[in-house]
Amino acid sequence: MKLDRILPFARKLLKLAVREGDYAVDATIGNGHDTAMLASLVGENGQVFGFDIQKEAIENTTTRLKEQDLFDRVRLFHESHSQLLAMIPTDARSKIAGAVFNLGYLPGGNKEIVTKADSTIEAIEQLLTVMKPEGIIVLVVYHGHEEGAVERDQLLEYCSTLDQTSAHVLMYRFMNQMNNPPFIIAIEKR
Repeated sequence: MKLDRILPFARKLLKLAVREGDYAVDATIGNGHDTAMLASLVGENGQVFGFDIQKEAIENTTTRLKEQDLFDRVRLFHESHSQLLAMIPTDARSKIAGAVFNLGYLPGGNKEIVTKADSTIEAIEQLLTVMKPEGIIVLVVYHGHEEGAVERDQLLEYCSTLDQTSAHVLMYRFMNQMNNPPFIIAIEKR
């Protein structure tokens, strides 16, 4: 297959935006895969800020980062991503080049604990005020469950109303796959 699948395309977008010495945000750390990838991109002089409301996600990510010798590049917060402005140091805000959200529930975790559109939109709005120009926010939308469909609809409505003079918004999805495949909404700050 020549077309990028969803997760490789999400990573490709982040690799376009995040460089050595930059700061990045993993708004839903989950099991730490994207956190580790971002930590590799920012290098020894950058920083990743990771958020999750589940203790299990913090523990899983901590283990992964320590195994890959990347823990010193990351600050983890057992908080909602809607609290990112309160948690990220002021001097880091103009250096944020990329952010990623994997929406839905923690793979292998409690499927009753899911992301919600209101906190996700609040986090996006906060990020857009502090990101570098051409910084990219990647939302991987998993909508194959009831709450995911609600979040999807609210996010699509919100993102379609973002002023084109302040952000470019892209949707990347496979249209003919079964079972509500995930898709990407990417927002590039202008």
